[in-house]
Amino acid sequence: MEQERVKCLIIGSGPAGYTAAIYAGRANLQPVLYTGMVFGGQLTITTEVENFPGYPQGVAGPALMEDLRAQAAKFGADIRFGTVSAVDFSSAPQLPLHRVIIDDEKEIVADAVIIATGATAKYLNIPSEKAFAGMGVSACATCDGFFYKGKDVAVVGGGDTACEEATYLSGLCNKVYLIVRKNFLRASEIMQDKVMNTKNIEVLFEHNTKEIYGDQGGVCGVKLWYKKGTPEEQERDIAVHGFFLAIGHTPNTEVFKKYIHTDEVGYIVTQGKGTQTNVAGVFAAGDVMDPDYRQGITAAASGCKAAIDAERYLTNRL
Repeated sequence: MEQERVKCLIIGSGPAGYTAAIYAGRANLQPVLYTGMVFGGQLTITTEVENFPGYPQGVAGPALMEDLRAQAAKFGADIRFGTVSAVDFSSAPQLPLHRVIIDDEKEIVADAVIIATGATAKYLNIPSEKAFAGMGVSACATCDGFFYKGKDVAVVGGGDTACEEATYLSGLCNKVYLIVRKNFLRASEIMQDKVMNTKNIEVLFEHNTKEIYGDQGGVCGVKLWYKKGTPEEQERDIAVHGFFLAIGHTPNTEVFKKYIHTDEVGYIVTQGKGTQTNVAGVFAAGDVMDPDYRQGITAAASGCKAAIDAERYLTNRL
């Protein structure tokens, strides 16, 4: 197997990965960045981004990520397409060398590694989700809610995230349907109280999404099952322009879990306010370690922190 030694390896090409590459490049760490399967991460499937600083007129998600990629390249980042298939972070603490296998065919030996592999939103796995992705279907109300100001929307989920998304959207939208497959909310009491006491939120208990429908302009409505699989089963349509999924995210950490500490969901646990993981010289940034905010700008900020942490680590070690 081909082997290559690098000073700083960055895994992932979202805002966290590209920002880490910008800072690592400017620090002369000669960063090598592997993009993963999706160049630019989740923002590449977002049509318009209006809340990223520096773009007062808004910017298309793919264009934003291309700007970040170009800036990273300008400062010397070696950006490559490839996916991590295995890692070995077991070397002795006194001389940690981190081994990362790319696509089962190349081994990268790195002095420092920044993991910025992100998290993947959970979907319902119905065909219309993909058909209307970016045209009314979203997994981030904070990112996309503004586009539905004054309109009717639906949120799917029954936990804290779904209630938070519904409450946020209620301040922008005419009406918010909260689609809950069970006959109760799993959210904390305080979040339940907020939802139940918000006049323009209607909770649809014991409803399942059958299909999202629309036209070339985007989502027009949702077909629902009420009490699916029971004698009381009925179909129902609701007219909405936005359909928000809030059934959780899956952090992309499976390949690292043998060595890197994660929480019960799978998010990487970092030390204190920094980005250092439990393995010396391995850092984490972005949605892969952030179950709370999941914004492009917070991911970028943590990418900056990870690169600075990696620079300080290498300065003290090398």
